[in-house]
Amino acid sequence: MLKKRIIPCLDIKNGRTVKGVNFIAIKDAGDPVELAKRYVDQGADELVFLDITATLEERKTLITLVEKIAAEINIPFTVGGGISTVADALQLINAGADKISINSSAIKTPQLITDLKNRFGSQFVVVAIDTKKINNDWKVFIKGGTEETSLSTVQWAKKVAALGAGEILLTSMNNDGTKSGFALDITNQVSTTCSIPVIASGGAGNEAHFTDVFQQTAASAGLAASIFHFGEIPIPKLKQYLQEQNIPIRCN
Repeated sequence: MLKKRIIPCLDIKNGRTVKGVNFIAIKDAGDPVELAKRYVDQGADELVFLDITATLEERKTLITLVEKIAAEINIPFTVGGGISTVADALQLINAGADKISINSSAIKTPQLITDLKNRFGSQFVVVAIDTKKINNDWKVFIKGGTEETSLSTVQWAKKVAALGAGEILLTSMNNDGTKSGFALDITNQVSTTCSIPVIASGGAGNEAHFTDVFQQTAASAGLAASIFHFGEIPIPKLKQYLQEQNIPIRCN
């Protein structure tokens, strides 16, 4: 069995790490470069950087900040926010990104997923899906969670896999920042339906929530932000706990 990954997420706004609840009520969570270094030292398996207002503000990702973080870490580094062309992705590779994450642009131009796969390989392409339960249906949202689409989350996930994405970053907007646990139902639906790895995101509040998502879904990784940023659950402690639950985890 493939070992499960633990991934901290740096949500970036105005050059700072921030965190909200249900994609709103944003508050400062620290310096992204210092946090990135801390997570490497603690044994994080990967790091995700999301410039959360780039699409809304119609600008590109903060390249200089990506370069600063990439220079300080030696783990896989995924960068997202404001990426709408192959040229944008190439800039981020040159800045030190190992993978890129696209969301709104993938929905606007699905061909971009295939273009990126053809240029860089599917392992480079992460499609982020922000999803929210509306009247018992899980719907896809874009533009930093501010705009609902008509897309069904499971159907869109199947499509991005078929188009050539190498991974899906699935965030439940209902659970985001609540610390009430991952959205196990939609995570299980997507991870068992798709042929590519799924990163579960949104709702982690304690160690047991990671056990639940790894035992009750086929997610290959668990992503969290505030519990790591504010030192509520150190990554080494989480990994030790998961090992004790017989969950295959990467040791450091």
